[in-house]
Amino acid sequence: MAAIQINLISGRTIQQGVSMENGKEKLAYRDACGILELDDAEFKRLGCFKNTNVRVSSEFGSVVVKAIGATQGPHPGLGWIPMGPWANAVVNPNTYSTGMPTFKGTPVTVDVAEDEVVLDAIALITEECL
Repeated sequence: MAAIQINLISGRTIQQGVSMENGKEKLAYRDACGILELDDAEFKRLGCFKNTNVRVSSEFGSVVVKAIGATQGPHPGLGWIPMGPWANAVVNPNTYSTGMPTFKGTPVTVDVAEDEVVLDAIALITEECL
């Protein structure tokens, strides 16, 4: 299975907002935000099926998320992770004095990580702080 290069974007979703309000420590939050939406073309390039765990890596860090089919598009060459600690693990942390990281246009590498788990928010943040 081959690694692919894409541009990552992030933003808010209804599922992200609802699950966040119900508790960031809940698995529903992980299921809503610990995902990477990809077009069918990217699944073919990766050589994997939808709902496979993948590692997303950038110059800023890496994170394991579940790759799912894109809900909008097609947008070949783009991937989408909802705002949250999974996106934060790979986007540029420089806020340019705005208090918010740059959530658009981060070059990332995606490779299959089917033997790795998608951490819940608490475990992910704890791991990032070590």
